[in-house]
Amino acid sequence: MARKLKSYQTSLGFYDQAVAAPSMKAALEAWGAQSNLFHQGVARQTEDPEVVAATMAKPGVVLRRPVGSTGPFKEHPDLPTDLADSGVNERRSRSKPKRQAAPKVSERERGQAAAKFEREWKRQEAERRKEEAAQARERARRTNLGRAPLEVHLGPTPEVQPAPAPLDRPVVRTSWPSSPSRL
Repeated sequence: MARKLKSYQTSLGFYDQAVAAPSMKAALEAWGAQSNLFHQGVARQTEDPEVVAATMAKPGVVLRRPVGSTGPFKEHPDLPTDLADSGVNERRSRSKPKRQAAPKVSERERGQAAAKFEREWKRQEAERRKEEAAQARERARRTNLGRAPLEVHLGPTPEVQPAPAPLDRPVVRTSWPSSPSRL
């Protein structure tokens, strides 16, 4: 049976990001984070009903919205429109929003969301494997590209010869000559 999905939220770059994932580790992987954002206090599990509804509709997909906005989370969000103030620095009083209970999600809907998550996860993994294979082919093509002209002019590259047999007599070490004229 698929694991229960939870909604996680963070603010990275110019966007607030949210994702439905079975664990914090899966959320960090979806965001592409290299460090534990939860430990740093940058990411958290969210119970906001709007965020939960949006992420459960598209589990495993990172949804974004511009930082500081209250608009809906989207897969491809719009750019912020109010970047520049009108020249007046007004202090805005922020009232805390009323805490709403998370929407009730039936077991059937939860199972469907978990199945969607698994399908999306497999699709993303297959896409990642394709990209890695393409990169490996490109690397091989580039390394072979450098060898081809030499083989045309010089013939095939010689095989590596085995190491020569050890000497019967010991090697005598000499020091550098002290006169700078020989150097």
